[in-house]
Amino acid sequence: MDSDNDCGSDAGAEWVWVRRPSEVEAAAAAAGWLADEEARPLKVVFGSPAKYFTDAAPIGNGRLGAMVWGCVESERLQLNHDTLWTGGPGNYTNPNAPAVLSKVRSLVENGKYPEATSAAYDLSGDQTQVFQPLGDIDLVFGEDIKYTNYRRELDLHTATVTVTYTVGDIVYTREHFSSNPHQVIVTKISANKPGNVSFTVSLTSPLDHKIRVTHANEIIMEGSCPGQRPEEIKTAADQPIGIKFSAILYLQINGANSTVEVLNDNMLKLDCADSVVLLLAATTSFQSAFIKPSESKLDPTVSAFTTLSIARRTSYSQLKAYHIDDYQTLFQRVSLQLSQGSNYDLRRSRLVQSAETSSQGANVSDYGFQISGCTRLTSLNSFVKPTVERIVTFKDNEDPSLVELLFQFGRYLLISCSRPGTQISNLQGIWSNDTSPPWDAAPHPNINLQMNYWPALPCNLSECQEPLFDFIGSLSINGAKTAKVNYEASGWVSHQVTDLWAKTSPDAGDPVWALWPMGGPWLATHLWEHYCFTLDKHFLEKTAYPLLEGSARFLLDWLIEGHRGYLETNPSTSPEHYFIAPDGKEACVSYSTTMDISIIREVFSALILSADILGKSDTNVVQRIKKALPNLPPMKVARDGTIMEWAQDFQDPEIHHRHVSHLFGLYPGHTMSLEETPDLCRAVANSLYKRGDEGPGWSTSWKMVLWARLHNSDHAYKMILQLITLVDPEHEVSREGGLYSNLFTAHPPFQIDANFGFPAALSEMLVQSTGTDLYLLPALPRNKWPQGYVKGLKARGGVTVNISWKEGSLHEALLWSSGGQNTLSRLHYGDQIATVSLSSGQVYRFSMDLKCLKTWPL
Repeated sequence: MDSDNDCGSDAGAEWVWVRRPSEVEAAAAAAGWLADEEARPLKVVFGSPAKYFTDAAPIGNGRLGAMVWGCVESERLQLNHDTLWTGGPGNYTNPNAPAVLSKVRSLVENGKYPEATSAAYDLSGDQTQVFQPLGDIDLVFGEDIKYTNYRRELDLHTATVTVTYTVGDIVYTREHFSSNPHQVIVTKISANKPGNVSFTVSLTSPLDHKIRVTHANEIIMEGSCPGQRPEEIKTAADQPIGIKFSAILYLQINGANSTVEVLNDNMLKLDCADSVVLLLAATTSFQSAFIKPSESKLDPTVSAFTTLSIARRTSYSQLKAYHIDDYQTLFQRVSLQLSQGSNYDLRRSRLVQSAETSSQGANVSDYGFQISGCTRLTSLNSFVKPTVERIVTFKDNEDPSLVELLFQFGRYLLISCSRPGTQISNLQGIWSNDTSPPWDAAPHPNINLQMNYWPALPCNLSECQEPLFDFIGSLSINGAKTAKVNYEASGWVSHQVTDLWAKTSPDAGDPVWALWPMGGPWLATHLWEHYCFTLDKHFLEKTAYPLLEGSARFLLDWLIEGHRGYLETNPSTSPEHYFIAPDGKEACVSYSTTMDISIIREVFSALILSADILGKSDTNVVQRIKKALPNLPPMKVARDGTIMEWAQDFQDPEIHHRHVSHLFGLYPGHTMSLEETPDLCRAVANSLYKRGDEGPGWSTSWKMVLWARLHNSDHAYKMILQLITLVDPEHEVSREGGLYSNLFTAHPPFQIDANFGFPAALSEMLVQSTGTDLYLLPALPRNKWPQGYVKGLKARGGVTVNISWKEGSLHEALLWSSGGQNTLSRLHYGDQIATVSLSSGQVYRFSMDLKCLKTWPL
């Protein structure tokens, strides 16, 4: 069987897309900076097939994701679709809540915090719905295949996973990518000699589904999600209709002597092909957060066929070229290179020679060296070594190229799981293989969802935030009902956890996590941040301001006059953290926690500034905010010199608690800074020392960025060392934080937020900004990375930044604004300050002493 008219054939030629240089590349080239980042490959390398989910390699196009396992005898592509969730739109109101709220407030006012905590259980709502896996593409190549030279790698430059191995004298290659332009997962399987590609292929799913084979090169899988949480299902008869899905796998076969047949009416058997291209299109019946699955008008099979028909008419090399061009338009905006200096190679050589006999902790090192297989330590070139080895040996060699890789891996994941028109990145991005994933894989807006989007602005991926803004819009609709019914308040509110259906009510269960109406206000601050970086006035007026105003209206109604003369929040919790009440009992409900007040200040300040820009300063809501701001409780320092987490200096039963919520005002907030509030910043440092460095991956990333904001490069770097520690999936509960072999971050288990928190934190070590002020290398660990550069970071005020440094000191910086305006007025490096004024479309070159050396058109 041979076909030259479809996607698998390229008529013997590679189809190449020539991309125009980006602004960042053009500015660097004009300054004479060498474009040498290609000499530093960005590859996550595996020396063996995946044994666990966290050994597999992730690909994604924002909507459609897969984990590539890379086994030789078989291949598994585990599939996800961003809209595949259980359930449907819910009722996020509780008409009994106002009476309970009154009772809880009375108990808090009388200092009966344990009793208030018990009563607050009645304010909780329903659980979220659950993210579901789509299924698998299963390829079977044979049994007991004797192979050598195995290699699997994820190339971050091309967003492609490649698997190669040798059987006898035949070299087999598999290429996998998830195309955003064509909305398909693409796999090409080939051999270096014709007629040697043979396998069986099938689709399967843990969800209810049916398989049919329409003809000899197409498999269709149709099914549906449960209409409610799995544990709530009693009988099939009483289950509501869930989201329907369809996945269609199409095979394009090349080879004059190839054959293909249908087996058991549900799989295909292919023999003697030269190469095969597999295209997987998948869609669901999800229409919006407000339309029940039973009422959806979308036919997922029709949609999948439409998508597939376009991809089938495109050659493989064209599919790949379009994919790479689309991806690199985003990814190549930022490049980073860190160096340990001239004696690095000599020291690394000594470390490599001693690594074979070193012990890193039995469980971790045994696992690490086991899965890296026979390729362990065969080369001094760290870029080609299995990444698991690089993690295991990082404590010894502190290889900065692994830091670069982890930074860019976070950007890769954000591009791969959050694109305009898709859903938000959930607790596992779009990569989950369990029908009951940890914490339902549900977005948690008490830190985790926000952290997922921290790198979007500074790391030059602002488009990847669009799903978040769309989602906030959905929350505002449901949240207005929750605010009105539950709290008799105007505006909109959302709590600690949400899902595809934009759930806004409190979670079920313990108020220590469930009772937290600050999730919506915290998300609203992202709207203002987007304006601060982009200066997009249209976005501010049409999208940000209405949502910010709605959040502010809720907060104005939520605040009540307290006995101390301040406007208070009551009830109030500090996320997931108990305290010891004066009577010696544990409680979590009190009033005016530091995080509550910090978030409220951020929202109020953002609305006032937005109103000034838009000419809305005379509105009633703005006047109410201006009256309320001076009456908010001040930030307080406890007896031990730390930031007080609660309104009273309660005893803390868990001083090493994973959350650092009371430090919100330093990051991501702006109410504390070294310049404006040095005493409070000293208290922040004391708080971090008291909390300790241990914690889940996301906690480690948050502490890293807080230390960076304090310009403490040593401790920020210490958190990098804390995070880059290998987690063994068989013993993951024995520690907190760390990395899996595929660079996924661990809570544990796998939770993706720290993968995004890390690039955000690293960018803060290199560039910080307020809009008017820009700080260069504020937390650079000079003794660790004495040389390096970063290109393409974004700063508030509409500025793009390139920086190079040598011998631990600034060498030069390139700054420019291309958006028509900027607000930058001061440039900082160490103790030096320079007054600057940037004209749009001009690149400015600054020396180590902040003198402008040259300007030229962008």
